[in-house]
Amino acid sequence: MTQDFRGDVGIYAKHLISGQEIDIRADSLFPTASMVKVPIMLSLFQRIHDDSLNYDSTLMWLPELVNYPRGGMLSSFQDSATISLKKLISLMITYSDNHASLWCQNLAGGGLEINKWLDTHGFDKTRMNSRTPDRKDDWEIYGWGQTTPHEMAALVELIHNNKAISPWASDEMYHYLTRIFWDDEALSAIPRTVQVASKQGAVNASRSEVVLVNAPQGDYVFCVITNNQEDQSWEDENEGFVLLRKVSSVLWDAWGSTP
Repeated sequence: MTQDFRGDVGIYAKHLISGQEIDIRADSLFPTASMVKVPIMLSLFQRIHDDSLNYDSTLMWLPELVNYPRGGMLSSFQDSATISLKKLISLMITYSDNHASLWCQNLAGGGLEINKWLDTHGFDKTRMNSRTPDRKDDWEIYGWGQTTPHEMAALVELIHNNKAISPWASDEMYHYLTRIFWDDEALSAIPRTVQVASKQGAVNASRSEVVLVNAPQGDYVFCVITNNQEDQSWEDENEGFVLLRKVSSVLWDAWGSTP
């Protein structure tokens, strides 16, 4: 499946009942692209848990809060418009809105706090790079963030197991991850009646997705990340997108479908 892929590929998959694992460069570093929004959310909920941030708060939108080119849903808001924190998180996760994500990054304490949370909880390879002191060299290589397929899958598994911050926080975060708008790749290989938690990422040379499937035969999690792709198109048949669909289909046939 990966032998003819023109670029680098990392895959990690785990069947949560049997413990069976698949590992293809699963501990190698790759760009997160928008999957970095999972660590942002985790650090944000840590602040909510610690009472540093009110989950029911209403916030005022000002473009200078994020200083990012227009595009996406939040940037279409008028100056001084209000939005609840819950809707802001939904924009970040469900629609992968970059303005909402950068604002959430600030609310989570910034890159240093996010990386501190990751390090404290044993994720020593996943890091926020963008707008984070002393991470410029890593940002130039990996962009917004960096991770491994293994660690990104483990972050989502931690949430699934109600072990991320608190059972309440895990439950809230898991619900956000089950409401993903972008369902053209890995999710397209899974029946629509099956609940799936996921987050996607894509930049020119990298396509990625982390997915936890609540399958009839037992839950399973997987993460696929590419890098240095020769095919940098944005069509449906981009090699990275095709790979995401193929891996998801193979895993569903092996672990998800009813015999």
